[in-house]
Amino acid sequence: MSTSNAVKIYDTTLRDGTQGEGISFSVTDKLLIAERLDQFGVDYIEGGFPGSNPRDITFFQEAKSLKMKHAKLAAFGSTRRAGGKASEDPQLKLLVDSLMPVTTIVGKTSPLHVTEIIRTTLEENLAMIEDSAAYLVAQGREVIHDAEHFFDGYKLNPDYALRTLAAALKGGASNLTLCDTNGGTLVDEFKDIIARVIKEFGADKIGVHCHNDAGLAVALSLAGVGAGASLVQGTMNGYGERTGNADLITIIPSLFLKMGKTAPCSKNLGQLRELSLYFDELANLRPNTKAPYVGLSAFAHKGGLHANAAQKVKSSYEHIDPALVGNRTRVLVSDMAGRSSIAMKAKELGFEIDEKAPAMKGLIDELKDLEFRGYEFEAADASLKLLLAKWTGAKKTFFEVEGYRVIIERKGAELLAEATVKVKVNGQPVHTVAECTGPVGALDKALRLALEPVYPQLKTTVLKDFKVRILDSKAGSNARTRVLIETGDEHALWGTVGVSDNVVDASWEAIRDSVEYKLNQG
Repeated sequence: MSTSNAVKIYDTTLRDGTQGEGISFSVTDKLLIAERLDQFGVDYIEGGFPGSNPRDITFFQEAKSLKMKHAKLAAFGSTRRAGGKASEDPQLKLLVDSLMPVTTIVGKTSPLHVTEIIRTTLEENLAMIEDSAAYLVAQGREVIHDAEHFFDGYKLNPDYALRTLAAALKGGASNLTLCDTNGGTLVDEFKDIIARVIKEFGADKIGVHCHNDAGLAVALSLAGVGAGASLVQGTMNGYGERTGNADLITIIPSLFLKMGKTAPCSKNLGQLRELSLYFDELANLRPNTKAPYVGLSAFAHKGGLHANAAQKVKSSYEHIDPALVGNRTRVLVSDMAGRSSIAMKAKELGFEIDEKAPAMKGLIDELKDLEFRGYEFEAADASLKLLLAKWTGAKKTFFEVEGYRVIIERKGAELLAEATVKVKVNGQPVHTVAECTGPVGALDKALRLALEPVYPQLKTTVLKDFKVRILDSKAGSNARTRVLIETGDEHALWGTVGVSDNVVDASWEAIRDSVEYKLNQG
């Protein structure tokens, strides 16, 4: 086992990550990602297969001009073809022509794949591995050998699996990365196999590459490092084929904060949440709120006892300081909340409320009644702020609603909703009408028409998202409905909630709260 605490981080988001369903990056995205990963401090960035498709061809052409401050760019390919010469192999030539300083080549380690997939002899496969590595090293490249299906191959024939690694080393490979390609290996057997390989070849030459088919990719990667491996491959946010690759966003803080390992990117750990969100944004994916370390819910406390304990001693219900990974503690207010958790949440939202104040009982009673009726404030901080402002006397009234009406009409293929809104602004009645495709849009437009002449700050707000949840499906068409609306302007986003037996009325309530929140912000 290695006595060094240093570990190298190898990112394969641009290659293995893009094989995940729904993941696609443009050439510009890939170049931005490479620069962002270099800035974060990863050691290797695998860019893809040179020549495999127009996007990767263009990426490697453009990547030659990138000025990496730390990371090494790697081109990915496989060993030479059976029966040929490495110096004449077209794919190996593409790797060389890419001019990347590192080439990562995948080689077969399982007898099953040698004889049944690429259909050659076991000895020829060893020659393919050695020849390919030797040729690339002779061209001045650092070679990382990805031992494909290593753990499955080892279980079939351990001696042959080890011989494939020896062939790669003989050819000059600097690192032997053991791949759990099918993602089905369990932790104990994984550690045993890693230990056997390290005993044979030394910890400084061994890396791990894990897939998440059994939900163990992160655990296996950490176990591999614990057993002595000195390089970890993975992807940002665990993107990858099938159920994904080992998630570097989870692995990296575990290595540094839990295992005492070191790497250049450890000094940038505070950027981790931002980095995770950056990748989701480029991939056009909603962030996983439950993601370890960086998810919005990773340090969120809902139970009153938990929130109270975390306020007194952070470590009582938080395994690390959230700030270390760029995250923060959040208090969720629900019918489980007590005085202390509501006071904490109020402080988070900018209100100072004494948890022993007489108004606290009324606030808690109303909150619990609202939750019982189906309101949920975890994604509706703006509605909660209005409730807090009401009980602290800070809420201002900018308009009064007298009523509204919605008519939906279909003429042939055309569908139209007309909304009428009656409000009082500064004591003066205002009556507006607006049309839109749907009732929610029509109501939103009609209310804005009434208010924007007096409150022009509303012109910059836009309805961003709209979610409907049926709270009691057994009630059929009479079911109570919860509507969550996300609104934003040039500075911020905020969420509001409405609940009613009528989906239009629930939507109206959330729209009204959204407007009131904006006006109360000044």
